[in-house]
Amino acid sequence: MSHLYKHLRIHQVFGANTDVGKTIITTALIRASALNSNRVFYLKPVSTGAPQDADDEHIKRHAGPQKHLVDAHCLFRYGDPVSPHLAVKMASEAQGGLKVSVPSDETFVGSVAEHIRKRARVASGPGHMYVETAGGVHSPTLSGTTQLDTYRPLFLPTILIGDSRLGGISSTISSFESLLLRGYIIDAILLFRDEYYRNYEYLTQYFAERGTHVTALDPPPPRLDSIENVANTEKYYSDLVPDTLKGDIFTALEHLDQCHVRRIEELDSMPRRTLDAIWWPFVQHGLVKTEKDVSVIDSAWSDFFSIYDASSGKTSPSQPKSLLQPQLDGSASWWTQAVGHAHPTLALAAANAAGRYGHIMFPQATHTPALKLAERLLQGPGKGWASRVFFSDNGSTGMEVALKMALRSFIVSSGLELSSPEKKNLRVVGLKGSYHGDTIGTMDACEEGVYTCEWHEAKGYWFEPPTVSIRQGRVTVSLPPALSSLTSDQRTIEGFETLSHVYDVEERLESPLAKHYRQYLNKHMRSLQADDTRKLAALVIEPIVMGAGGMIFVDPLFQRIMVDVVRDPALFPTPLPVIFDEVFMGLYRLGFESAGPLLGVNPDISVNAKILTGGVLPLAVTLASDRIFSAFKSESKVDALLHGHSYTAHAVGCQVANATLDLVGRLMESDPWVGAISKWTPEGALTTKVWSFWDPEFITSISCLDIVDETMALGTVLAIKFKDDDAGYASHSAQTLLQSLRLPLDDGSTSAAPGGAPFGVHYRTLGNVAYFMSSLNTPRATIEALEDRLWRLVSSLQRS
Repeated sequence: MSHLYKHLRIHQVFGANTDVGKTIITTALIRASALNSNRVFYLKPVSTGAPQDADDEHIKRHAGPQKHLVDAHCLFRYGDPVSPHLAVKMASEAQGGLKVSVPSDETFVGSVAEHIRKRARVASGPGHMYVETAGGVHSPTLSGTTQLDTYRPLFLPTILIGDSRLGGISSTISSFESLLLRGYIIDAILLFRDEYYRNYEYLTQYFAERGTHVTALDPPPPRLDSIENVANTEKYYSDLVPDTLKGDIFTALEHLDQCHVRRIEELDSMPRRTLDAIWWPFVQHGLVKTEKDVSVIDSAWSDFFSIYDASSGKTSPSQPKSLLQPQLDGSASWWTQAVGHAHPTLALAAANAAGRYGHIMFPQATHTPALKLAERLLQGPGKGWASRVFFSDNGSTGMEVALKMALRSFIVSSGLELSSPEKKNLRVVGLKGSYHGDTIGTMDACEEGVYTCEWHEAKGYWFEPPTVSIRQGRVTVSLPPALSSLTSDQRTIEGFETLSHVYDVEERLESPLAKHYRQYLNKHMRSLQADDTRKLAALVIEPIVMGAGGMIFVDPLFQRIMVDVVRDPALFPTPLPVIFDEVFMGLYRLGFESAGPLLGVNPDISVNAKILTGGVLPLAVTLASDRIFSAFKSESKVDALLHGHSYTAHAVGCQVANATLDLVGRLMESDPWVGAISKWTPEGALTTKVWSFWDPEFITSISCLDIVDETMALGTVLAIKFKDDDAGYASHSAQTLLQSLRLPLDDGSTSAAPGGAPFGVHYRTLGNVAYFMSSLNTPRATIEALEDRLWRLVSSLQRS
C-alpha cells in the first residue's frame, strides 16, 4: 500500500547508478532535517558488504549535532558486497549449499511497509523519513525483481540522485524516464557539482524544462568515509550542512517539504473540485450528498486502488494512519483489468508505440502492431470462421460496426437493393436484459430499458432467456414463465449435478429441454417472420452472460439453439447473420477465450474490447467472416463500410493489446490457473467445461443463506443476487447491504493488500445483484480474503 502522513514526510532515494553518492547526499538531507528539529528516520531495506561499511552505520556516525533525533535501520543484511540477488545466492553457497530463504517481493515490501508504519507511530511531531535503495534504479532486489517494480506498491515520492561522472547525463535521464514510466512521483534530483564534467549544468536546464527541481551540491573530498578520513568526512558534512540552516541542502529540504504539503493540499481539494466540474457516467448526482462520497484515487497497483482518506489524518497521534488506504478494485475497473493496474510490461508497450508512431491514420495503410494484432485475433477468437478484423475505439462502437455489417450482409444475401425501402424495416432478434452499449444504434438493438434514451426506437424482438445459477447449493437452470410449464408468473427450476454438465452443450442437444427450447423458438420465429412490418435481419446476443443487464447467466443450450434456428433454411431462406457481443465476456474473462467452442457454433461477427488492452486504454475489434466482408466489396466506393474513427487502430492500443495477449498466454499455463481448474473439475473427470477463480465451496455455501436468492461464478466473475421485492436496476439493496465492505477490516484478520495492510473493497452493483471480478492474475490470497469478508458480512446480515 502507499504511505502518506501529514506529520511524516517520506521520500525514497534512488540512484542513477551505483556509487553516485546516494548515501552521502541522504546523510546531508538527514543532518539538515535534524538541524531543523525534525525527528528523522532512515531505512536501508537491503545492505550488502561488511557491517562496518554499511550505509546505516555511516548515517549513525555522521548524523550531526542532532543525532539523537535520528533513527537508522537496515532490514536485510548480507556479507558479500554484491547485488542483493547475488548476495542471497552467495550466502547459500557459504553455508555449504544450505539454502538461504529468499524473501518474496510481497514479504520484502511488507517488511518495509511495516517499518514505515511503526516509525509513523514513533514520530509524534513533524518528521522526515528517507528510504534508500541499492545501486541503480534497476538493480535487482533479493528476489531478482528490479527495484522499480518491487518498491512500486509503496508508491513513495522519489528523490533521484544524479550521476555527476562521465556518462552521467545519460544515466540520470534514463533513470528519470524509468521512474516516470512506472508512475513514480519524482520530487527532486540531487547530484554533485563536478566542475570538470559539469553534468549539473546540463541537467539543471534539461529538467527545468520538464518541471523537475535540481540541486547541485559540493562533492565530497577523496576517500570519503575511509577509517582515516572520519574527521575530513565530518568537516565536509559540517560545511555542506551548516548550523546557520542556509545553503543548497536547505533549499532542497524546503522544496521537498513544499512538495509534501502541496500533495496533501491537492488531494484534500479534489472532492470539492470534482463535484464542481465533473459529470460522472452512471451516477445520479442527486444522490451524491457530500465530499465524502467522492473516491479520490491517488494511484493504483495490481488489484488495488490507493484511496485518499482525509479522516485518517485525524486519528490518535499514537496510532496514526496513512492518508492513503488500499481498496480492492472489486469490479476490475468496469471489467477492463486483465493483469492488474500499472503493469510495467503494458506501460512500456504503450511508451514504445507512442515513441515510434504516435498516431497515424489507418485507411489503406498498415503498421506492425495493428497487423500483428489482427493476425493473432484471427487465429485466436476468430479461428476457423473469421477472415477480417475491423478496429474501433470501444465496445459500443465496435457493436455499431457489427450491426452495420450484419444489416448490409443480410440485404445483399437476400437479393435486396441497397436503396430498397425495406431496409428501414430491418429488425434484430435477441434476449431480454441485453446491453450492447450507449450509442444510439446499439441502444436500438435492445428493448426499452433504463439505459435507453429519448431517441430510442426498439428495433427488434427479445426473448426472455432461461438462466443458470446456484440456488441453495444446487446447480439449476431456471425457465422464465414463457417457457415454464407452470402458471404464467412462476419459473420452472431444472436441477443439474454440476456446472460442467450445464455447459456441456453438445451432450444436452438431444435432451427433452433442448426439444422444448427448439419448439418454442421455432413457433415464435415463424410468428415474427410472418409480420411484414418488421423483417428480422440479425441475431445479436451476449454469449453466456449478460453483464450490464444484471449479470444474467444465460443457459448456453438456449443460445445454441437460437443460433441453429436462425440458420435453419426451413425458417430463414436467408440465414440471419449472428453477432456475438463478447466485449465483456471475451478473452478469458469467463475462463475461456470465446463462446464459440463452448456453444458449439461460431458467429458471423464478434466484438472484443475491455480485456483486450489490459485495462490501459480503449480499443475494440469487430471480427467478421468472409461472407460479411464480401457484402461490402465492389468497384463502387459508396458500397464500402463507411465507418471509422480518427484514432482507428491506434498503434499504442494495438501494441498494448499484443503485450496483454502475450501475458495472458503465459498465465494460462500458470499454477493458479491449473489449481483453479482442478477445483472445479467434477470427480472422476479429466477436465471441466467451465471453471472459476472463486472457490466452489464458497459459492455453494453463500448460495445457501436465506438472504441470497442465487449465486453464480465463471472465470473471474462472481455474482450474488439478493432477495428483494423491488429487484431491478433502480434498487439500492445490494449497495446498501454491502456498504461496510468499502471500509478496511482492521481486526487482525488476514489481509492481502500490498504491504500487508487491511483493505476496503471498491465494488459495483446492479440493483439487487452484487458482482465482483478479479484480474486474470489476482493472487489466490487476495480472492480468499475477499471471500472471507463476503462470507462474514453476508452471514451476519442473515443473523440480523
